[in-house]
Amino acid sequence: MRQHNIYIGLGSNVGDRIKALRAAITRLSRELVIVKISELYVAAPLGYVRDDAFINCVLHAQTQIAPLELLSVLQRIEIELGRQPGVQYGPRPIDLDILFYDNLLVDSPLLKIPHPDLPKRAFVLLPLAEIAPNLVHPVLYYTAKQLLQDADDVRSVQRYLLPNAPAQARASV
Repeated sequence: MRQHNIYIGLGSNVGDRIKALRAAITRLSRELVIVKISELYVAAPLGYVRDDAFINCVLHAQTQIAPLELLSVLQRIEIELGRQPGVQYGPRPIDLDILFYDNLLVDSPLLKIPHPDLPKRAFVLLPLAEIAPNLVHPVLYYTAKQLLQDADDVRSVQRYLLPNAPAQARASV
């Protein structure tokens, strides 16, 4: 079977956010071939000023899993890591989103690929542009780097530095 290139956005804003991201990546590595992982970025939560800031990253992976089955895998991992159904954009220990699946376009009630909010979200575009600056959005025909240049909230997203880590490894998951 053919390997498909996928990009997944990961985020956490509840509990030990770094631990949740590491656990999600570990579980994803059992299902996918991880090619590259971005550094970590911190951003204020959407609409919930009192909650902890989100820590985000993006990973590039390869898989033979079909898109809807991949969605089920991501949802299972979210539940295993403590995600509860709740308010959209609300607090969550882990959030996993399919950003791209090759150049595939999916528009179903359960899944939309590419992720429809991607062009508006610097907290996803920054890590995506870090690992795949020339990746072309299959609908908008802009690269990740170009989309990032047009994002309104770029200044609200910062690289996250892990405390007590050597300078060269401070933002790695």
